[in-house]
Amino acid sequence: MKRSNLFWPGLLVLAALLSACGSLPPRGEVPASRAHAASEVAGTTLARVAASSRPPEETAPSGFRLLPVGEYAFDARVALARRAERSLDLQYYHVHRDEAGRTLLRELRDAARRGVRVRLLVDDFHAAEIDDLLVGLASYPDAQVRLFNPMPMRRGAPVLRLLLSPGPFQLHNHRMHNKLFVADNAVAVYGGRNIADEYFMKNREANFIDMDVLSTGRVVTDLSAVFDRYWNSELSWPVHTVLGRPADAEAARRQFDRAVDDARVDAPQVPADPFGQSTVGAQLHEGRLTMSYATAQVHADPPEKAADPTPGTEPTQAVSGLLAALSAARQEVAMVSPYFVPGAVGMPLMRTARANGIRVVLFTNSLGSTDEPLVHDRYAAYRVEMLRMGVELYEVSPTQTRRVRRFGDFGRSTPRLHAKVAVVDRQRLLVGSANLDGRSAVGNTEMGVVIDSPALAEAFTSRIDSDRLASVYRLRLRPDDTTIEWSQVDEQGRTVATTDEPDTGWWLRTKLWLQSLLVDERDL
Repeated sequence: MKRSNLFWPGLLVLAALLSACGSLPPRGEVPASRAHAASEVAGTTLARVAASSRPPEETAPSGFRLLPVGEYAFDARVALARRAERSLDLQYYHVHRDEAGRTLLRELRDAARRGVRVRLLVDDFHAAEIDDLLVGLASYPDAQVRLFNPMPMRRGAPVLRLLLSPGPFQLHNHRMHNKLFVADNAVAVYGGRNIADEYFMKNREANFIDMDVLSTGRVVTDLSAVFDRYWNSELSWPVHTVLGRPADAEAARRQFDRAVDDARVDAPQVPADPFGQSTVGAQLHEGRLTMSYATAQVHADPPEKAADPTPGTEPTQAVSGLLAALSAARQEVAMVSPYFVPGAVGMPLMRTARANGIRVVLFTNSLGSTDEPLVHDRYAAYRVEMLRMGVELYEVSPTQTRRVRRFGDFGRSTPRLHAKVAVVDRQRLLVGSANLDGRSAVGNTEMGVVIDSPALAEAFTSRIDSDRLASVYRLRLRPDDTTIEWSQVDEQGRTVATTDEPDTGWWLRTKLWLQSLLVDERDL
């Protein structure tokens, strides 16, 4: 899903000329609220299942399960929403007006109808497309909806709203990129997925390869504390304050019902995920979740990061925590990042790692698979230098990924990498919302979790290693130490190579070069 970028100076001039006078209404007094304490939710079904799933001899404080398959990740959210009894806390950058988005909003409505306290926090950049749905959901007595860093301009495409909203551009351009789903303060889902069809293998044109984690135990309490900080931030506005309260709440609810009741996302068709596990819904029905247990650390940016009118130059908590974990490597670092721009911080880290004999592996998008060509263009400027220092580079091949179906059945759609995962020394797994680029470091707010689990790290690494060039290109330098060669395994099992950037044409490359002259790297 595209993230907001700083576009051409000419558009900024247009924004200044066309921007109408206007501003947000006063935010006023907004009541604070907190996640339910463990003692308040101990009797809920989800809390009992989480507790009974832990082996008697297990001492690690938190449980974890990887969710690499989109259909399974959506099933997990629906299953948790249907079994919640006290609270549902959701924090997302984007909830789309498609089958997945409307289905999840319907599940939140159903939970509110049965008395579950629903708190939904959505970043405002894409929110205008579902303004009416957010107002309708908030019209239910037990549902609360807030917009993060709302913009005065309420109509039009996200980029136009950004450019035409009165006030400091940089403040409007700071977005909440976090993704979090917490049910009864007992089970949480977090990672790279927003709520839209393409994150759950339901889009006809393009679908994302992504990763979420389902967790129980102490880490859920830490994640709920992050949610509460954002929910109670002065940057989080009640949706009725921004959009107005409907004159007829019952009519707003009926309109919401008509908009969401026909939404449908089919249940997973495969009986097990790549790790051999059944769906979260099936396991909850059986009363036991299959989990790996470990310790973990949550690294989350403060919401106030989005209130700084002057972008900084140093990474804040989420990315700095990620970089610290990577810097602690002694043998190997494997990174999966869809938007990778190492810049002045990442390049020295990789250079030091390689000088110390540490293997550094990167999986990212090819130009043919990315949904952010400008970001890829800036990453491409670092490729030769990274290859010279011995970094192993792999880029997703959309054609091969569709053919081998290792990451799911994409049909005719374009496979695109979106997961943000790293493995350190096959001992620690890092999962979250942050990309390794300037926007995540100093622009957006982000969240990540570092999990100290050799079992999960090995499971994820084995999944990558098993690909063996079936779905990716491996990049290497030709003998001239300047020309890049892309190699992959074809349908006959032969290794083939090319020095032409795969899946692209000269016009795309020329257009990207021209656009790249006008965009600052930190805004990508």
